[in-house]
Amino acid sequence: MASVAVAGRADLTDAQWARLEPLLPCGKKAGRPSKWTKRQLIDGIRWRCRVGSPWRDVPAEYGSWQAVYGLFRRWQRAGSWAAIVTSLQVMADAAGVIDWQVSVDSTSVATVSSSP
Repeated sequence: MASVAVAGRADLTDAQWARLEPLLPCGKKAGRPSKWTKRQLIDGIRWRCRVGSPWRDVPAEYGSWQAVYGLFRRWQRAGSWAAIVTSLQVMADAAGVIDWQVSVDSTSVATVSSSP
């Protein structure tokens, strides 16, 4: 696996990318290969979500804003992001790094009464 120069301080590290890459959907589109790597585009998506800027303001080192938004939207419509998060949670739970806590208060508890 070739290493990509990390553009920003909050971009994915090589170790994080190595864990994430196998979970990504495979591209089925024939034709010209993408000008930008999946890692660049995902870092662009992460940058945009972290900063909260408009898509058009995504820095050019992540790819064109249209490519970054296009990947985000395609995967959102296909349910890929939810599948990735679920897979990461399963991996983290298996490694013991997630502490699942459930809090219940009276506003979320339904009472059932039996009538005579």
